[in-house]
Amino acid sequence: MTATPDLPQRDFAAFLFDMDGTLLTSIKAAERVWGDWAAGHGLDVAAFLPTIHGKRTEETIRALELPGVDPVAEAARITLAEIEDVAGIEAIEGAAAFIAGLPAQRWAIVTSAPRALAEARIAAAGLPRPAVLVAAEDVERGKPAPDPFLLGARKLGVEL
Repeated sequence: MTATPDLPQRDFAAFLFDMDGTLLTSIKAAERVWGDWAAGHGLDVAAFLPTIHGKRTEETIRALELPGVDPVAEAARITLAEIEDVAGIEAIEGAAAFIAGLPAQRWAIVTSAPRALAEARIAAAGLPRPAVLVAAEDVERGKPAPDPFLLGARKLGVEL
């Protein structure tokens, strides 16, 4: 069991967590699916994989400007493949204990992943589903724009 370090005493209105790399790790599964997709499109997989993190699937594909590739259709296929492949997804050490100590209505997950994928990954990692989950389809502008975090704060009753 990991000891919890003494933290400074502060008041917080709410906690907004990114999902991947903060509460859970899905890098193995994501890179398997995206690596297969990239190889199938003749991309340099090693050079491409670092570009997939932290933004919406459709935006990643659209930025490639691949001839004859429909970013919306491809994003849907990739998302389905990612929902089906949850092998190796696990909670970041200490994340479950930390969020268990928070009031349920005071924390949210804000992610670039579509809702169905986020829910599949949260379940695969054995983490509780948050009362508030802001996913890719909930905002017009995804991360790194502040819109998803602002929406998460509003849904938790915090106005900025």
